[in-house]
Amino acid sequence: MDSFALDGIIKPSLEVKWRPGKQVQLSESEIKQLCLQSKKIFLQQPHLHELDAPVKIGDIHGQYSDLLRLLEYGGLPPNSNYLFLGDYVDRRKQGLETICLLLSYKIKYPENFFQGETMNVHQSIVYTAFMMNLKEDLM
Repeated sequence: MDSFALDGIIKPSLEVKWRPGKQVQLSESEIKQLCLQSKKIFLQQPHLHELDAPVKIGDIHGQYSDLLRLLEYGGLPPNSNYLFLGDYVDRRKQGLETICLLLSYKIKYPENFFQGETMNVHQSIVYTAFMMNLKEDLM
């Protein structure tokens, strides 16, 4: 997935911060690409990270509005480093948007964006696939 395609996901994902509850429109193909590309990065990186300060640490539990607010206040990568402590989707209404934005940043800035292991990446990807099917059934 090239930088231009990632920007096409990141930009609209950030723009909804002014419209709480507004869903980000992503295609199934885009979501699959995010999962596949991020999986490659996660498998290449060590499980234990030694991070240089300053690092913003978040535990957002799938709260998309909290993620957007944290990025707004903390600054966007690559100018800021982030560590998220799991539970990325956590059955919230916008869990799919949350994990997709996190994965987009992980792909674009693999050395500035890290995830902890409370909910491992595999669980998040499986849950993302579940959310995709659930949203299709609900629409």
